[in-house]
Amino acid sequence: MIQVLTTIAKIAVASLLCGAMLSAFDMSAADMLARIGLTPQRILELFQMAVSWALPNMVLGSMIILPLWAIAYMLRPPRG
Repeated sequence: MIQVLTTIAKIAVASLLCGAMLSAFDMSAADMLARIGLTPQRILELFQMAVSWALPNMVLGSMIILPLWAIAYMLRPPRG
Protein backbone atom coordinates (compact mmCIF):
# COMPACT_ATOMS: atom_id res chain seq x y z
CA MET A 1 0.00 0.00 0.00
CA ILE A 2 2.85 2.37 0.84
CA GLN A 3 4.43 1.67 -2.56
CA VAL A 4 1.20 2.72 -4.31
CA LEU A 5 1.00 5.94 -2.29
CA THR A 6 4.66 6.68 -3.01
CA THR A 7 4.07 6.22 -6.73
CA ILE A 8 1.02 8.51 -6.62
CA ALA A 9 3.06 11.14 -4.77
CA LYS A 10 5.88 10.92 -7.35
CA ILE A 11 3.40 11.34 -10.20
CA ALA A 12 1.81 14.33 -8.43
CA VAL A 13 5.17 16.05 -7.91
CA ALA A 14 6.27 15.37 -11.50
CA SER A 15 2.95 16.72 -12.80
CA LEU A 16 3.28 19.83 -10.66
CA LEU A 17 6.81 20.50 -11.91
CA CYS A 18 5.84 19.89 -15.53
CA GLY A 19 2.80 22.16 -15.18
CA ALA A 20 4.92 24.90 -13.61
CA MET A 21 7.42 24.68 -16.49
CA LEU A 22 4.68 24.86 -19.11
CA SER A 23 3.08 27.76 -17.25
CA ALA A 24 6.43 29.58 -17.33
CA PHE A 25 6.30 29.30 -21.13
CA ASP A 26 2.77 30.78 -21.03
CA MET A 27 1.05 27.56 -22.08
CA SER A 28 -2.26 26.34 -20.68
CA ALA A 29 -4.23 23.13 -20.87
CA ALA A 30 -6.73 24.79 -23.21
CA ASP A 31 -3.88 25.80 -25.55
CA MET A 32 -2.50 22.27 -25.59
CA LEU A 33 -5.93 20.80 -26.30
CA ALA A 34 -6.59 23.34 -29.06
CA ARG A 35 -3.35 22.33 -30.78
CA ILE A 36 -4.57 18.75 -31.11
CA GLY A 37 -8.09 19.77 -32.06
CA LEU A 38 -9.90 19.06 -28.81
CA THR A 39 -12.00 21.22 -26.55
CA PRO A 40 -12.78 20.68 -22.88
CA GLN A 41 -16.40 20.04 -23.87
CA ARG A 42 -15.34 17.33 -26.34
CA ILE A 43 -13.18 15.65 -23.71
CA LEU A 44 -16.11 15.66 -21.28
CA GLU A 45 -18.32 14.17 -24.00
CA LEU A 46 -15.75 11.43 -24.72
CA PHE A 47 -15.46 10.70 -20.99
CA GLN A 48 -19.24 10.42 -20.66
CA MET A 49 -19.38 8.10 -23.67
CA ALA A 50 -16.66 5.90 -22.15
CA VAL A 51 -18.46 5.69 -18.81
CA SER A 52 -21.81 4.95 -20.46
CA TRP A 53 -20.15 2.09 -22.36
CA ALA A 54 -18.04 0.72 -19.49
CA LEU A 55 -20.52 0.82 -16.63
CA PRO A 56 -23.10 -1.62 -18.07
CA ASN A 57 -20.30 -3.99 -19.11
CA MET A 58 -18.79 -3.87 -15.62
CA VAL A 59 -22.16 -4.65 -14.05
CA LEU A 60 -22.72 -7.52 -16.48
CA GLY A 61 -19.28 -8.96 -15.83
CA SER A 62 -19.65 -8.63 -12.08
CA MET A 63 -22.84 -10.70 -12.25
CA ILE A 64 -20.61 -13.63 -13.28
CA ILE A 65 -17.35 -12.85 -11.50
CA LEU A 66 -18.67 -12.10 -8.00
CA PRO A 67 -20.63 -15.37 -7.57
CA LEU A 68 -17.65 -17.36 -8.88
CA TRP A 69 -15.35 -15.57 -6.45
CA ALA A 70 -17.77 -16.20 -3.56
CA ILE A 71 -17.94 -19.92 -4.36
CA ALA A 72 -14.15 -20.17 -4.62
CA TYR A 73 -13.79 -18.26 -1.35
CA MET A 74 -16.20 -20.56 0.47
CA LEU A 75 -14.57 -23.74 -0.89
CA ARG A 76 -10.97 -22.85 -0.08
CA PRO A 77 -9.28 -24.84 2.67
CA PRO A 78 -9.32 -23.35 6.16
CA ARG A 79 -6.27 -21.48 7.36
CA GLY A 80 -4.71 -22.93 10.28
